[in-house]
Amino acid sequence: MPDMRISEAAELLGVSDDTVRRWVQAQGIPTWKDESNRTVIPSLAVAQLARESRRVAEDAGVRRSARNQFVGIVTAVTVDTVMAQVEMQCGPHRVVSLMSAEAVRELGLEPGSVATAVVKATTVIVETPAAKA
Repeated sequence: MPDMRISEAAELLGVSDDTVRRWVQAQGIPTWKDESNRTVIPSLAVAQLARESRRVAEDAGVRRSARNQFVGIVTAVTVDTVMAQVEMQCGPHRVVSLMSAEAVRELGLEPGSVATAVVKATTVIVETPAAKA
């Protein structure tokens, strides 16, 4: 498994470089310098940090089968008479939802609102970077 620079880990985790450094120090995660003298961290440790740092929305005792929950901020809402498109920024990820205009009104969604995108999909496509030649 490859190692990654602190900045790469921070980008993947949706936090600052300094936050990753604090987590590494607090948990005693081993780091070392690469050939360019940059601090690197094992990618397996980054995966563990991601699991530990994920934020799950407060949901007042609601249980659901969907495991993919992304807390974010609403960046745009486009509403017509029946339907609406809601765009959110959840860490480094852009999430777009289509819903009824009535739901947007009931939820009070507008740019600047904090909301949670809950995703349940039967198909999830996973990609990896192409191998370097």
